[in-house]
Amino acid sequence: MDWEKEKKVRTKRFWLGVFAGFLAAVFLLAGAWSVWQLSGLGNNGDFASNSISEEDVEDKLDQINGLIENYYLYEDEIDEDALIDGIYSGYASALGDPYTEYYDKEETQALLETTSGEFSGIGATMSMGVDSGEITIVNVYKDSPADKAGLQEGDILYQVDDKETAGEDLDTVVSWIKGEQGTDVTLHVLRNGEEIEATATRDIIEIQTVDYEMKDGQIGYIAVSEFDDVTYEQFKTALDDLEAQGMQGLVIDLRGNPGGNLSTVTDMLKLLLPEGTIVSTKDKYGNTEEITCDGSNEFTKPLAVLVNQYSASASEIFSGAIQDYGIGQIVGMTTYGKGVVQQLMDLGDGTYLKITIAEYYTPSGRSINGVGVEPDVEVEYEYDSENPEADNQLDRALEVVQGEISG
Repeated sequence: MDWEKEKKVRTKRFWLGVFAGFLAAVFLLAGAWSVWQLSGLGNNGDFASNSISEEDVEDKLDQINGLIENYYLYEDEIDEDALIDGIYSGYASALGDPYTEYYDKEETQALLETTSGEFSGIGATMSMGVDSGEITIVNVYKDSPADKAGLQEGDILYQVDDKETAGEDLDTVVSWIKGEQGTDVTLHVLRNGEEIEATATRDIIEIQTVDYEMKDGQIGYIAVSEFDDVTYEQFKTALDDLEAQGMQGLVIDLRGNPGGNLSTVTDMLKLLLPEGTIVSTKDKYGNTEEITCDGSNEFTKPLAVLVNQYSASASEIFSGAIQDYGIGQIVGMTTYGKGVVQQLMDLGDGTYLKITIAEYYTPSGRSINGVGVEPDVEVEYEYDSENPEADNQLDRALEVVQGEISG
């Protein structure tokens, strides 16, 4: 199961995809017979309509196609594959559920990379200047292919192999850099006005979704950016290391975390919660499922979980469970309020459908859908122009933990 991480896997669609979205509600309600029969799914759902027949749909599609052929100004630029993908995407969108989405082949590949937390690349993150269009390396993972090739933070990328980056969007340039494990890619960068050529051998890169450090007063701090397949081990390593350093209390920062994998967040909570229910789900048929914890790793030190209005889905399962069991204080702002579960369905042709299948409930039976998790200690973030690095929300969370240590 997976939640939207609203980061980022949507690629641009042909404009008629919008039109197809409108049409799709009609097209697939009448059947989408050929797609479903060819994929072997014809008996898995009833898309018949009492008011619209398959013939009606065929006739209307023929009519619209005829008008496009006769009058559409840019007929030579029509991408037929994009039109078909637009129909599938539009049908999913027509449900009115922002979390149910169709992913074409390119989007599916990107989605699977983001949910796994691994990809084949060089281990460098980049950003594009809004005005300049320059692509700058903003982070180089330690011991990554990029690091071994000598790339540095601040390098300006102007060429990948024989392709110049000028005028290209960031996604395109990143696609040039990613590739099969074991293959080489040559990056040409500017560093302090000097042209530098660096060749990196692509490898499997694990995204760093967890950062941690020991704060003053022996208070551990763990920031979790999302809940991917790789996050559990990273979180456990951070927790174990902080414990080994003599941690007296802990702050877990989930601000801006859009969610991720259900199994990941529940496994992480098994490192903290007492015995009992972690989360329960209920599907359209009323079937319920509980995920439980045996309590063998219950965290008993002072704890605070930082959240804000952008903490969603799995972040809310995490903070809701901590709050329900009373083993930590929730600090920050009311969370996003996404209390529904999605599952990725493989359509068998390299594309996926992410579909909402259930609503989830916190250990006490609360539904937070559309409501969110309210903090125990409400603190709105205040930007300090004189000290941009200042973080009043984190400061308050540290105070809460320190107060429990001292008290």
